[in-house]
Amino acid sequence: MSEHDLLEVVEIEQATGLSRWGWNAYHAELRSENRNLMWVARLANASATEENESLAGYVVGRLAAGELHINNLAVRQNHRQQGIGAALLARVLEEAKSANGLVAFLEVRASNSAAQAFYERCGFRVVGRRRHYYPEPPEDALIMSQNISGEPLI
Repeated sequence: MSEHDLLEVVEIEQATGLSRWGWNAYHAELRSENRNLMWVARLANASATEENESLAGYVVGRLAAGELHINNLAVRQNHRQQGIGAALLARVLEEAKSANGLVAFLEVRASNSAAQAFYERCGFRVVGRRRHYYPEPPEDALIMSQNISGEPLI
């Protein structure tokens, strides 16, 4: 991901209903040491897509103390079910593992069964719940986790 991608990243964020970060938050994250955990999926033939879209999706993660927190993962509606989300997720997990990450976490809306099923197919399991996590609309989040180190966690 680069600064040039941010307007389109924010557009995807808004279209998919993710909790709003906005341009400033993504820009700040790009300037941080976690930049290597921010990836986009570029369309092969961007000039042939609707509205000059060049990105199909993106993922943003943060690694601290061996824990990868996946902040956002989104794929445009018209590019879903093509393996793009799984590829983005695999890439950020691979990067975190190579940086000695041990475990990955994320939050997902309790009502978003499609996202939950996707993450379960990718090896995540529900490990907890955060009450009233999402403000708009108000909703609980399920915490999902995956061991990425291959080593038993204590």
